[in-house]
Amino acid sequence: MGDRSFRIRGVDYADLSTLLSDEEILIQHTAREFVAGEVLPIINGHHRHETFPGELIPRLGEMGFLGATIPAEFGGAELGAVAYGLLNQELERGDSGLRSFVSVQTALCMFPIFTYGSEEQKQRWLPAMSRGEAIGCFGLTEPDVGSNPKALKTRAVRTTDGWRLTGTKMWITNGSIADLAIVWARDEQDQIRGFIVEKDFNGFSAPLMKGKFSLRASVTSELVLDGVVVPDANVLPGAVGLSAPLSCLTQARYSIAWGVIGAAMACYESSLKYASERIQFGKPIASFQLTQEKLVWMLTEITKAQLLAHQLGRLKEQGQLRFQQVSLAKRNNVWMARECARLARELHGANGIIDEYPVMRHLMNLEAVLTYEGTHEMHTLIIGEDITGIGAFD
Repeated sequence: MGDRSFRIRGVDYADLSTLLSDEEILIQHTAREFVAGEVLPIINGHHRHETFPGELIPRLGEMGFLGATIPAEFGGAELGAVAYGLLNQELERGDSGLRSFVSVQTALCMFPIFTYGSEEQKQRWLPAMSRGEAIGCFGLTEPDVGSNPKALKTRAVRTTDGWRLTGTKMWITNGSIADLAIVWARDEQDQIRGFIVEKDFNGFSAPLMKGKFSLRASVTSELVLDGVVVPDANVLPGAVGLSAPLSCLTQARYSIAWGVIGAAMACYESSLKYASERIQFGKPIASFQLTQEKLVWMLTEITKAQLLAHQLGRLKEQGQLRFQQVSLAKRNNVWMARECARLARELHGANGIIDEYPVMRHLMNLEAVLTYEGTHEMHTLIIGEDITGIGAFD
């Protein structure tokens, strides 16, 4: 396997690192060092003040973390699926908001431009987005449309100048700092189409949503489209029909399935250290059976999630991954991470609610991650339909 000097120490009880290439280990090492040195020292401040660490965007671009799966000709790093997954895992060890930023930029914005866009659109946007010089957001969810995207109400009407878009989008990550929005709207033939809406288009605004208890170090916005005229050059030519935005969600859900493992690992490692140092009744609480049971449960579930994500990554690299399998991983791994964060909060006792420790921040973040990109219940029904052949959505 070559030089293994970058083998990662930490939560790898099944020796998963023995299945990784040197490049994959290097990517994980690089991302972990970045998070430890540049994210963790500042993330609590941003969490407290409900701000996104925008000062990290140039570094994310410089390190190749934006558009990591995009071909090099468009500025991407051309990472394999497992390497990209490990990158998301390490970023979410820092904070779900940081991983969300990278995931939205890469999977929900650059992916549809690369997959459904024209050559001109790819050349114009992808290199700049890879460098972090242009930020994207993804406009699908609406105030009254969440789990049922078939019901979206944003309209696109043909005009002599292109298309006129009218509607509202909600819960949009990166919206208020984005230079472009990938907006999904229904045309006059009732077909769903994708549009690149630029921030300076007349009638477009992205007011910031405030007052969140979750994902506080992430930008969440509303998108308002008040008769926005979008030229034909900004229409994604290959994005016609609901399958286009759903394919983007599959890419994002894949990154979530990896990312939340990082949050769970951070909670477990903090718990193990705390339990080993916290003295009660004359001995560390790690010596008590009930404490050990909680630590073992966390480690077991993290290990299972790691193996699931790794297998899905290999299937993705072989072009054999099905979206139902991604639903399985998103559903299981986010639930696992939230339960790990809850147990970590218990193990830390009263100290678990202060941000000297990362567990409450991760727990609050994971409450949102459980819901976005498909709720736990919706992924249950996706898998249920796949194994029974009977749809239960209607």
